Amino acid sequence: MYIELSDADRNLEGMQFPVGIPFQDHDQSSDEELVALFVEDKDESAFNEIVNRYGEKIHRLALRITHNTRYADEVLQEVFLTLVKKLYSFRKEAKFSTWLYRVATNTSLMYLRDQKKYDTHLSLEDYQPYDENGNLIGVAIKDWSSIPDYNLIGKEGMEKIEMAIGELPEKYKIVFLLRDVEGLSNEEVGNILELSIPAVKSRIHRARLYLRDKLSDYFFEWRKRT
Repeated sequence: MYIELSDADRNLEGMQFPVGIPFQDHDQSSDEELVALFVEDKDESAFNEIVNRYGEKIHRLALRITHNTRYADEVLQEVFLTLVKKLYSFRKEAKFSTWLYRVATNTSLMYLRDQKKYDTHLSLEDYQPYDENGNLIGVAIKDWSSIPDYNLIGKEGMEKIEMAIGELPEKYKIVFLLRDVEGLSNEEVGNILELSIPAVKSRIHRARLYLRDKLSDYFFEWRKRT
């Protein structure tokens, strides 16, 4: 993936970028080193390495939040244009990927709300973990553990999973996407969304319970048909 900086972008915040400098191989450079090269040395190849590392991840996250390919494309472009403008303000005590995911998440949510395409009144507050007997409350008891793994990752199964994720309320869906899809830690998710660790754990737990309930219905019915 490559994003070419325009002449206007090169002059943002008074940063003059030399044109036509040879691109360097930054495969072994850390994210923070790439930021320093771009901000201090005006090295566009460092910026494009950042794009290569995170472009697909940001686009995937934006697509799952907005449910629209065109919106996700626009969010991706806006995120990296924001980086051109704001990388100089990045503080090294923070992890770059956490900072970038915060920018991407906020941009996706602002775009989604501006388009007024998201509306759900589903609440997971009633999804309580366990009753006094140790059974999950709000989750039907259905045995689908014997279904072969390939059915869980098949096309129809994946579509069901994506649909169930899409039905999650916004505050639970974002936590689930960052934690379980993107693989970030609870601490990183908390930093991105400015949530406490207990709040992150609570939301991810409720999201998982909801998804288990929804997917249990599907795979239980699948088993009865086979």
